[in-house]
Amino acid sequence: MPSTTAGEPVPIETSHEDMIHDAQLDYYGKRLATCSSDRTVKVFDVVDGETQRSSGHTLKGHTGPVWQIAWAHPKFGQILASCSYDGKVIIWKEQPAQGPGTGGWTKIKEHTLHKASVNSVSWAPHELGAILACASSDGTISVLTFKNDGTWGADVFEGHAIGCNAVSWAPAVQPGSLIAPQTNNTVPGQQPPAVQSVKRFASAGCDNLVKIWVFRDDTQTWDEEAVLEGHADWVRDVAWAPNIGLPRSYIATASQDKTVLIWTKDTPTAPWVKIALDPSASGTVSPAGAAPAPAGKFPDVVWRVSWSLAGNILAVSCGDGKVTLWKESLKGIWECVSDVTS
Repeated sequence: MPSTTAGEPVPIETSHEDMIHDAQLDYYGKRLATCSSDRTVKVFDVVDGETQRSSGHTLKGHTGPVWQIAWAHPKFGQILASCSYDGKVIIWKEQPAQGPGTGGWTKIKEHTLHKASVNSVSWAPHELGAILACASSDGTISVLTFKNDGTWGADVFEGHAIGCNAVSWAPAVQPGSLIAPQTNNTVPGQQPPAVQSVKRFASAGCDNLVKIWVFRDDTQTWDEEAVLEGHADWVRDVAWAPNIGLPRSYIATASQDKTVLIWTKDTPTAPWVKIALDPSASGTVSPAGAAPAPAGKFPDVVWRVSWSLAGNILAVSCGDGKVTLWKESLKGIWECVSDVTS
């Protein structure tokens, strides 16, 4: 394949036999996993930005379209979770080869507690342990926890009345911890006390709502901490921005109503405040012949939102085939800094 310049898209042949719904690079960007309506998950090695044809693995186990995949942190091993229309979540692990012809991907857990399609899976920050949140069309959310004795625990609770479309974990770093005054009560030579992490995630529903859930250690239950109202149709995706310990928290939500909302929270006790991305103000062009989208609206349904690793750039995937990148200016206005047409 001819070498490509930076920024030029590289097509990848996956050999899937139907529509691809998700593609995820692992922690190191060395492996690419894809999933499809052909009921399979495929894993490829990536070298110099290109997938290797000889290295592909096909993971078979689902009986319906596979909607989403998620890599666990490498400290737990080479582990991949997949969710499907068949109502199952499968956790796959790559076993290291002991000799020629051995090794490969095996199913280590099949989660069948949902009664309808499972639409989204998301691993918690690795500091919290091997924990997986799953969102289903049956209206429930489940949280799978890998325990020290090798078993999996499952909490299942009602999330959204008509169905749940996506889940996204809050960072393990507490907001504001970077600039909080350090209490220097540690004895010299001893480890400083560990920062208390909180298990918290956001879910997006068919009831037009985004909900924030927090785990209470005293009752060992998941409680609804906040409800974010602002969309006029199904919320298709939610993404909680990474945080290095600055006070402000960011959540992005994408909806069937053709809008993307950015929710911000300045302090742990402050309310969530929303602002809509405005493609019309940023000069993004509507498709040829189409009427310009009204202010604050994208030209089509917005399917996915995803933050950069540093949490300062947001990628928005729209039904018109475009991916736009957004950044907050020093004045607090969100501006489109790039758009990529697929």
